[in-house]
Amino acid sequence: MMCIGFPCFCRGFWAAVILPDVSCSSARISRKGIELESQKKFLPNDLSRGFGLSKAYKRPYTRKSYVLDAADDEYDGVIIDSERLPHNPSIFASALQTSLFHWRLKGKKGVWLKLPLELSDLVPIALKEGFKYHHAEEDYVMLAYWISEGPSMLPGNASHQVGVGGFVINDKNEVLVVQEKHCAPAFSGFWKLPTGFILEAEEIFEGAVREVKEETGIDTEFEEVVAFRHAHRVAFEKSDLFFICMLRPLTTTIQIDDLEIQAAKWMPLVDFVEQPTVRGDQLFRKIIDICIKRLSKRYCGLSAHHLSSEFDGTSSCLYYNVLDIPDCSS
Repeated sequence: MMCIGFPCFCRGFWAAVILPDVSCSSARISRKGIELESQKKFLPNDLSRGFGLSKAYKRPYTRKSYVLDAADDEYDGVIIDSERLPHNPSIFASALQTSLFHWRLKGKKGVWLKLPLELSDLVPIALKEGFKYHHAEEDYVMLAYWISEGPSMLPGNASHQVGVGGFVINDKNEVLVVQEKHCAPAFSGFWKLPTGFILEAEEIFEGAVREVKEETGIDTEFEEVVAFRHAHRVAFEKSDLFFICMLRPLTTTIQIDDLEIQAAKWMPLVDFVEQPTVRGDQLFRKIIDICIKRLSKRYCGLSAHHLSSEFDGTSSCLYYNVLDIPDCSS
């Protein structure tokens, strides 16, 4: 690149403004014009001294160093627009450094960076700048960076998995039970309630109805959550919530899911309770005892009620006892 016409400006900061394919004389850009341009979105690197940023900020400043597109969140942080990230690793590295410096100056507290699979080569660059893994899904990884002094106040990844079990009993006092294809040897041949995991954005009662349908082909209607269990360090060191739901059968013909279920049937309640696995397990025995009490109306579970809240502007389900039912006396 030639440098004609501005000999006194071709050192230091002004030499850092690179104008490709044109000379300083032919560009005819005034010093004031360059200053205005640099103030719009570009930040000089030598100002980063004293702010505790990466040493990489000392690399020569170029027009590729710009502030990444991002939106402010409600907690005084920023969420980087993953759809407008540069695909070139060098450009991304320079822009990320400049952006962190810019957001620090603005007093931002934290940064969220979502990188889709096609931009996975940018992950090491973000980690080098101080980002930490937050969570990952099939098509992206979420990284987070805490700017403020002191311990990070960013929320952690999800701490729980949520499961459901369906207690379905017909007018013959028979319980809908299944045998799983894949289970521990100790539970081989054990007849159990249909169970599964809640899907994203799915209600507890919806998940219970869906799982029973998928495993057995039986259509049901949710009545109540009769109990739930809370356990810790279950899968991948996460906690586990498991909800037992009372469901009323709407159909009777069983059609099993061949991928997960070995067999399914309507089993007399007395035979189900007499299974050694149920009789010998304190948790199983208590769950069935609660369900039996509910059938005889000596116990009230939690029914689902849709309510809206001005706090977050959404409608959700609140599960609670209907206390004015006289039959639920204990």
